[in-house]
Amino acid sequence: MKKRSAVTPAPKNTFFHKLSVEDINIKGKRVFVRADFNVPLDENLMITDDTRIRSTLPTINYAIDEGAKVILSSHLGRPQGKVDPKFSLAPVAKRLKRLLNKDVLFAPDSIGKQVEGIIAKMNGGDVLLLENLRFHPGEESNDDMFARALAKLADVYVNDAFGTAHRSHASTVGMTKYLTAAAGFLMKKEIEYLKGAIENPVKPFVAILGGAKVSGKIGVLEHLVGKVNKVIVGGGMAFTFIKAMGYEIGDSLVEDEMLETAQRVRKTLKENGVKFYLPVDCIIAQDTDSGSVIKIVPTLEIPKGWKALDIGPASVKLFSIALQDAKTILWNGPMGLFEKDAFSRGTFEIAHAVAEAYALTIVGGGDTDLAVHRAGVSDAISFISTGGGASLQLLEGKELPGIAALTDREDA
Repeated sequence: MKKRSAVTPAPKNTFFHKLSVEDINIKGKRVFVRADFNVPLDENLMITDDTRIRSTLPTINYAIDEGAKVILSSHLGRPQGKVDPKFSLAPVAKRLKRLLNKDVLFAPDSIGKQVEGIIAKMNGGDVLLLENLRFHPGEESNDDMFARALAKLADVYVNDAFGTAHRSHASTVGMTKYLTAAAGFLMKKEIEYLKGAIENPVKPFVAILGGAKVSGKIGVLEHLVGKVNKVIVGGGMAFTFIKAMGYEIGDSLVEDEMLETAQRVRKTLKENGVKFYLPVDCIIAQDTDSGSVIKIVPTLEIPKGWKALDIGPASVKLFSIALQDAKTILWNGPMGLFEKDAFSRGTFEIAHAVAEAYALTIVGGGDTDLAVHRAGVSDAISFISTGGGASLQLLEGKELPGIAALTDREDA
């Protein structure tokens, strides 16, 4: 199998008009890096997937090499503005120490005299991780006093947390009023790939959309009109489209309030010459228990009392053929309940079809990211986004507050 990530460049970027970290002098300066270290932990508070930490390493290592005093920050979980030990970033500090192969200081808070004292003693190239930003209610409310207290710690602000770029929080928006604000390498790369895929795709351009609900992807579908050549829809959202066409879907997932919208969008895409694909068969069961009887049936023959939980083999073949001539593939959302082995085959086979396509391949969204990793093809994908909600909003053509707040380049 080829490795697309090693040979496929990012789309040509003609729309990134913000400062990036390499545009500014950070030598010897206190550089506040907003990262996304919101990693999964097990019951023993051990990190089970450090992809998000690794994704920010290029920005961290660049700042270290430039002799900056590197101040890292992030949120973890939803502590509701209160100190909660199970959401401490201490495990992240340990993992960073191993990944960077150097000492990483850990502050017991994210603001205050004690933190300021630690930073005052830092030398160029030192790295400090602040405690969970969301231990303060001012983070999520974008409180100006909290933003100013964070800004007081640094000379320069760098946002490398694309996964939170759709949030107007103190550490993603508020701080930028007080410091020169630049994008880190990950942030810039996310924009280049995701926005580039939409605004300047190499065609044929195929979009694969899955997941549970049409409502979460309708904005993407509407934004794709006039830009995409083919749209493949799988997952639970497919059955809202199928019911909207007047067919029986048994007890499959459906958003009845989205039926009219789904029908309108499907017709609009077809009127604009976009080929629109829905599953032709599916894997059905009466419930999701591991011992449940499962069947493969045509999509239009789902009996009452049964629910579709994955695409079937004929759909996999249909979708795979549709991908064969693609030059750009964007995939957001699994084809079924892939977390359960009995309903994972459709998603995993599409993952292999995407990986084997001779195309620029872009995967967005947390579930799809997990799917390509479990399918064992992540190394063959050109780019895997670290953002869920942020990637969807960018694909809808919406402005993300965390990106809009960055300092504009003078030559833009």
